[in-house]
Amino acid sequence: MGWEKKQERAGDAEVPRSLRRDLAAAVPVHAAQLPTAWLLWWIWLSSQDQYGTSYIGALGIVCLLVFAPLLLPFLGLLLSAVLTLPAILLARPAFRRFGGPEGAWRVIGAAVTAVGWGAVTTALFGLPFVTTASVLTALGLLPVLGIAYVSTRPWSMWGVWWRSALACAGLFALALGGGLAASAAGVIPQYEPPELTRAQLTGVWRGDDGAELRLTPDGRAEAHRLPTEPTDDDWSAPDYEDYVVCAGSGTWKPDPDTDGTSRAGILLHLGTDCGLDTHWSVSGTESAPQLYVLFGDPDAGILRTLDRAGD
Repeated sequence: MGWEKKQERAGDAEVPRSLRRDLAAAVPVHAAQLPTAWLLWWIWLSSQDQYGTSYIGALGIVCLLVFAPLLLPFLGLLLSAVLTLPAILLARPAFRRFGGPEGAWRVIGAAVTAVGWGAVTTALFGLPFVTTASVLTALGLLPVLGIAYVSTRPWSMWGVWWRSALACAGLFALALGGGLAASAAGVIPQYEPPELTRAQLTGVWRGDDGAELRLTPDGRAEAHRLPTEPTDDDWSAPDYEDYVVCAGSGTWKPDPDTDGTSRAGILLHLGTDCGLDTHWSVSGTESAPQLYVLFGDPDAGILRTLDRAGD
């Protein structure tokens, strides 16, 4: 009886030790994949509409390489606690009860954890569930599979981390070369805004905070809570506002080169003393077009968009 109790206590003590060992193995694996994940996100972002803003370019990659050694251990620890730890805690009871390959249960645990966090982020921040859950699943898979290999190697802590650094550099170089080649070959298409006719521009456009713009075929416009260019264009003024919210009637006309941006859109004039004429540029797609304005500083402005709502 006493021997059995000692065995149970020893088994209970082994679980935390094993958990710490797995987490210690997961942190460098997470750290190794993060720069490549960021690079893939940057490549995808560069193929999307930037709405006239400047996205992170070559300078961003240089900053990533400089600061990555300082940030990656902390980010790896964070992801290990958020993604890997729950996956392990889900996989172990299932493995003990049902048997089978433990790696398969860890993959299932990682997927379930990603789905759970995807639901949370969708509920709190409105992010697309499928995309968020897929990205989190991809981030969680390699660490839960790599634990079995890393934790059984006779490596010191520094031995694990310098191998992680080599793997990180190799993955990053592979993704960078593949991304550049795919862009040059046209596999990753660059964004092109839709070309909307006057008939396609007419109708009702709605945005955040109750913004609404109604455009009629004869060139009349009706606005409600619509962001508009301010009359004061001095960005350094202490009371400067990036835009003013206006309502009223006015006119509109197609603008083939909206505000000198080489992008088609409309020029809106409201017949009130609220705001100035505002250029709205075309964005979105042919089936889901948008109008947008970047108010204020082009490098750090406020983006407002309107979606086509109907006639």
